[in-house]
Amino acid sequence: MKSINNKNYLLNEEIREKEIRVIDIDGSMLGIMSSRDALKLSEEKETDLVMISPGANPPVCKLMDYGKFIYEQSKKDKEAKKKQKVINIKEIRFSPSIEEHDISIKANNARKFLNDGDKVKVTIRFRGREADYAHIGQKILVNFASKLDDVGVIEKPAKLEGKNMIMILAPKKA
Repeated sequence: MKSINNKNYLLNEEIREKEIRVIDIDGSMLGIMSSRDALKLSEEKETDLVMISPGANPPVCKLMDYGKFIYEQSKKDKEAKKKQKVINIKEIRFSPSIEEHDISIKANNARKFLNDGDKVKVTIRFRGREADYAHIGQKILVNFASKLDDVGVIEKPAKLEGKNMIMILAPKKA
């Protein structure tokens, strides 16, 4: 039986070392013994002999219920996964000819995203010769960021990438 995790533990007969350090079920040290003796001991106690530290000298093995051990490990992994915070990136697009009122409306939407803990990617798409006036796009993005000073900070300042100018805002730390 192999582990569900990517850690492949050697069990019982799979352990081929001559001498191993053995730990009892309750965590007490039983000492260094041959793997054959340790295997007999695990059969007497109706447990599995699991190699938990193959790199040690001599390797460390523990007497335990392997199924229960794997179950506990998967519970810990699930619990750790629950505590992770997933950060989404929401995108807001402008054109260089956007009006002030439209900027305000989009700033309110971005405010909601930032309050929810998401990052906001603000993009201005230039068409044709509009790219020659990148300084206008820069002003629009600075204006937009200033409207969101109270809830967000500029993580990546405005930068022209091809025909798009991109800026990324992140929520402020409380």
